[in-house]
Amino acid sequence: MRVFKFGGASVNSVERIQNLAAIIRKEQQSPLVIIISAMGKTTNSLEKVVESFYAGKKEESLQLFAAVKQQHLKIAKYLLVTEFNSCLSRLTDFFTEVEWLLHDAAVREFDYYYDQVVCVGELLSTCIISHYLNESGIENEWLDVRDLIRTDNNFRDASIDWKYSENRIRQAIQASSDSSRIFLTQGFIGATPDNESTTLGREGSDYTAAVFANILEAENITIWKDVEGVMNADPKTYAHALLIPELNFTELIEMAFYGAQVIHPKTIKPLQNKGISLFVRCFLNPELPGTHIHQKHLKNLPPIIVVKQNQALVQLNSRDFSFVGEEPMIHLYGLFSRLKIKPNLIQTGAINVQICIDNPDDKITRFAAEAAKLFDVQVEKDLQLLTVRHYQIPLLEELLQGKNILLTQRTKETVQVVYH
Repeated sequence: MRVFKFGGASVNSVERIQNLAAIIRKEQQSPLVIIISAMGKTTNSLEKVVESFYAGKKEESLQLFAAVKQQHLKIAKYLLVTEFNSCLSRLTDFFTEVEWLLHDAAVREFDYYYDQVVCVGELLSTCIISHYLNESGIENEWLDVRDLIRTDNNFRDASIDWKYSENRIRQAIQASSDSSRIFLTQGFIGATPDNESTTLGREGSDYTAAVFANILEAENITIWKDVEGVMNADPKTYAHALLIPELNFTELIEMAFYGAQVIHPKTIKPLQNKGISLFVRCFLNPELPGTHIHQKHLKNLPPIIVVKQNQALVQLNSRDFSFVGEEPMIHLYGLFSRLKIKPNLIQTGAINVQICIDNPDDKITRFAAEAAKLFDVQVEKDLQLLTVRHYQIPLLEELLQGKNILLTQRTKETVQVVYH
């Protein structure tokens, strides 16, 4: 058993869905579980639907959702002939599921409605692709992952009930007919015991694939992307970015922690726990070897460069020259937990603390207001955070040339710099 995951970019057009089918046809020498994301920017479009609905703009939300419907119906019409009616029947059920909700009034929290609406993106994409594969002679069984992955009701960042999910996933795969060697399902979503849809965190399809791989004890997992493999920097912003042919789980989790948009951070633990190899390969050129990620120790890795945009630096100063000791830090970490803030960098001094965090304005404002009960607070926004692992001084000087540096933190392996 192997697990494949295809992201939104790999299924954002008729041509790319046809390319996906060609990859599956070539790679189906052993049983496959295929995890597929929503098409292209569908999740972004559905987020706008939720925002309009929650703001009380019912007609606007219905119009925005109608555009999503038409986009998927257009793709289905291009791809399908004999399977179109069957596909349309299932798509209509999903459309109705959302429209029924949008005709009502919001009486629960935003995150609940977010999950009920946004989850449909994965359901629509996998429905169309499953029928297309069947029509193309690639027999597969479509599974609703909400029947398999049970979660708590922490909407938008739900935690998985592993015991229940393990039993359901194994039952679903083992109960299927022997002739069905390909199982196709959704990433990113699950459901509560009350059958309310949940999501596992933005870009969580990688994590779903790792959950299936762990439970099924897969031989390996392949994540198909639009780049050669894992690069040492974002090639869109760093012209000298290099392919890294091999990585280990330790290095990958460090990259994810510091913000590299390669693999969802939750993905690594389920794979490392079972020793399951991970491959990152290019769906635009499947002949390329990509990057192989495993547990072995590696030496002589190149510098790995991660830049996070839209950062805020929060400066907290003691009001009466008291040391910033245990009690104030316990208070701060309590705030992080309550407001769901994940600091990217913390530096403490005798009477001050500097914290670099992502800059969603609502959370910054709330955090600053709460922290002001203990500290004098200053906030500087519109900053960047550079992280370089395995850094070299000449490279660091090149990357920081002309930058107004506000904060630097350095270890033997890693340097982080906050700057304008």
